[in-house]
Amino acid sequence: MREVITEDRRTLAVEEWGDPAGTPVVYLHGSPMSRLARYPDESLFHRLGVRLITFDRPGFGCSTPRPGRRVVDVTDDVAAIADALGLDRFAVFGVSGGGPHALAFAARFPERVTRLGTMASLAPRDADGLDWTAGMNEGNRRSAAAALAGRAAVGEHLARVDTADLPPMPAVEQAVFSRPEIAAMIGPAFDEAIRPGLDGWVDDVTALFGTEWGFDPADVTAPVRLWHGGLDTLVPPAHGEWLAARIPTATLVRQPDAGHGGHFDATPAMLAWLIDADPRPVVP
Repeated sequence: MREVITEDRRTLAVEEWGDPAGTPVVYLHGSPMSRLARYPDESLFHRLGVRLITFDRPGFGCSTPRPGRRVVDVTDDVAAIADALGLDRFAVFGVSGGGPHALAFAARFPERVTRLGTMASLAPRDADGLDWTAGMNEGNRRSAAAALAGRAAVGEHLARVDTADLPPMPAVEQAVFSRPEIAAMIGPAFDEAIRPGLDGWVDDVTALFGTEWGFDPADVTAPVRLWHGGLDTLVPPAHGEWLAARIPTATLVRQPDAGHGGHFDATPAMLAWLIDADPRPVVP
């Protein structure tokens, strides 16, 4: 782990995976996750020649909390990490709750982004013409309702999550998340995310589900590829369709038979596109 200190003296915890001399890709993790979240087979990064850079968003893992942050505020952290690592231009990759943060960086720092990929990304809560919670599972619907009531309500809601009476994950999700290699990665990544407490998760949910993001996705000018599973009930596919319709440079890849966790199987092709490589030799 490497620590990067921001201008306002906060600490950001950074990890690197894959080929140190490879093409840099900055990865924005989902929520609640940490810098340990990534594609579970690290050999993929070596075969592609990818230098994957991950970090804990504020409040997760070893990164200093930043209460009240908006989605757009994390872009300064990405820039600080890139500067510390000597990166000028690079690809940006965001999954689930990391998708909006990746889009925000591309909108604010267009000169630094070569390509942008998101998988199962949320659309803004104030997205015009989108029924934001339609098709969303009960857990995220409750989080969305709490977020509209403010940060304190989100904290109270998340503190009760472990005892919440929620239905089990759909079979399409269980089939993915029960794979040994994925479970072995997600467990430590989640544990690290909430090890210092719930601050990071609370701020992520509040920023993503309850407040304006602070930027317009239509301002993204880099080439964008959006992936979304047609059976996703955590982030319904209408969110990806809304983003694709608003971002002039976006291409939407729909996978009708995949759920939220389908992004793992779609990651090799996405990484290959991000670095402009041929995905055929590396599909597992």
